[in-house]
Amino acid sequence: MKLFWIFNGTKLKQYFVIVVAAVFAVGIAYAEKQNVSVFTSQTGPAAIYKVDTDQKKLALTFDISWGEQQVSPILEILEEKEVSKVTFFLSGEWTKEHPEIVKQIDELGYEIGSHGYKHINYSRLNDDEIKAQIRQADQILHEVVGKKPTLLRAPNGDIDKRVLKIATDLHYSVILWDTDSKDWLRPGVEEIVQNVVGKAHRGDIILFHASDSATQTHLALPEIIDHLRKDGYEFVTVTELITDAKVKAKPID
Repeated sequence: MKLFWIFNGTKLKQYFVIVVAAVFAVGIAYAEKQNVSVFTSQTGPAAIYKVDTDQKKLALTFDISWGEQQVSPILEILEEKEVSKVTFFLSGEWTKEHPEIVKQIDELGYEIGSHGYKHINYSRLNDDEIKAQIRQADQILHEVVGKKPTLLRAPNGDIDKRVLKIATDLHYSVILWDTDSKDWLRPGVEEIVQNVVGKAHRGDIILFHASDSATQTHLALPEIIDHLRKDGYEFVTVTELITDAKVKAKPID
């Protein structure tokens, strides 16, 4: 009888672990679905996620909010592959801690956009807190690179109508993405490559990360760059992409 209970106890623990893992996975999927579901077709403030163009142009974008180990390898790949036009979205908090890296990014000629100050979800903040996050990042980026950013990508892409209105009032264009490399999940180099080259299209805005969680990004980049170039794509900054092009936006209800 004692052995029976030990056996069942072990089984119960195994079942418990499986159930917890399943619930966690469903929770992530639900959260991602919720982030997408807030976008509607109604008239209102809009976040840009791609542009409608006949030209084979797209924008590679990199978010950075923590760490310094992955930035240099990515910059080295971009220089090696002679990709001179990409856009980095930098958090104010990270910029304050790594001003020399930010200056290097700027001196290399890459576009710099704001990723807010702290990496927190803006939809959970009140209006004054949202304004403070954007303005604080604005001030720090201006101090470090000498110019005010005009693009904003909210942390986690978490936005609502309030965030869009506040950002617009502060003279920002809110930028999302249409192709997600999912590099921060570290799914493997080949999967990152396929996540991008399998979905990239004209006028696309592609999401990468250069934070320390994205340890496989620099390994996938060479193949991605080569593949897209072979397909005839030109790499441009987000600002260049959205200038003189018909914007595809996701209005917020």
